Amino acid sequence: MRDVAAMLKAIHAQEDLESARQKAVAVAEKLRNMKLSEAAKKVESSIEETLTYMHFPSEHWIRIRTNNGIERIMKEIRRRTRVVGSFPDGNSALMLVCARLRHVASSNCGTKRYLNMSLLIGQFTATDQHDVG
Repeated sequence: MRDVAAMLKAIHAQEDLESARQKAVAVAEKLRNMKLSEAAKKVESSIEETLTYMHFPSEHWIRIRTNNGIERIMKEIRRRTRVVGSFPDGNSALMLVCARLRHVASSNCGTKRYLNMSLLIGQFTATDQHDVG
């Protein structure tokens, strides 16, 4: 199991999309040799979905791959709701969560740019923008 996890991580550690695809083919072949044909089929059929972030500038890759921003907010909400303990009703819990989200949105945390959007200028064509919007 540890070896398979290391092989999958190696795919995403590649420097560009083409080398990641080549590594995925090599990993699928290695999985077949280990008699894990179902895992090899899954890698072959699903690898493009997991490499979608590589279509963006490399500076954005780590932030697209992870959801640390959302996880940080959720951790803060869990921490605050545990301190209170129990709530008289669902609305009071919802008000506490909304107050925290409003604070994050209005403070310096809410105004930070997560991605440098100037790197995306010229990245998409007019038809791509139409499909996204």
